[in-house]
Amino acid sequence: MFTGIVEAVGRVAALEPRGELLRLVLEAPSLTEGTRLGDSVAVNGACLTVVSVEGPRLAFDAVPETLDRTGLGELRAGARVNLERALRAGGRLDGHLVQGHVDATGRLARLERQGDDVRLFVDCDPGFADLLVEKGSVAIDGVSLTVVGVRADGFDVALIPHTLRETTLGERRPGDRLNLEADVLGKYVKKYLDRVLAREPARPRA
Repeated sequence: MFTGIVEAVGRVAALEPRGELLRLVLEAPSLTEGTRLGDSVAVNGACLTVVSVEGPRLAFDAVPETLDRTGLGELRAGARVNLERALRAGGRLDGHLVQGHVDATGRLARLERQGDDVRLFVDCDPGFADLLVEKGSVAIDGVSLTVVGVRADGFDVALIPHTLRETTLGERRPGDRLNLEADVLGKYVKKYLDRVLAREPARPRA
């Protein structure tokens, strides 16, 4: 479990195909101390398992399912990625509960800047948009954000200067693929209501 509060921004040092797997080697010197084999780290919002810790580098193996369902397969050497280690029991929850299970990917439609007000607009599948509510939470590339507006095939969020400095979102360009995760509570509520409404008999018309 994660919070969507990015601990550090790492850099892709190498991408190594290993059969059906892809090994991601990241330069992340501020995270290697205290990180052990088997630990969970969210890489652009996707929960991965540490398979190697060597000096300032962490390595992860991504399976085809992960590469297909997230934007990790499009990473290139030198790319910067958002990183967060799993929440410790008793730790402070500053963002919202993020599982690190990417629900869908979207595309950055546009980034609007008016002084310190920066609005990020995302195009996504209508099924994902249905999981969002205004003022609710969403994770974009592992960053916990508040939804400003929702439309049938997308949504927008506001980015504060701190988020722009401490994450990769300010570097994104129109057309970039983004990892998206909806609030887990909203997903359970929607599933429950879908089941209830499916069982409810149709009311006769007057």
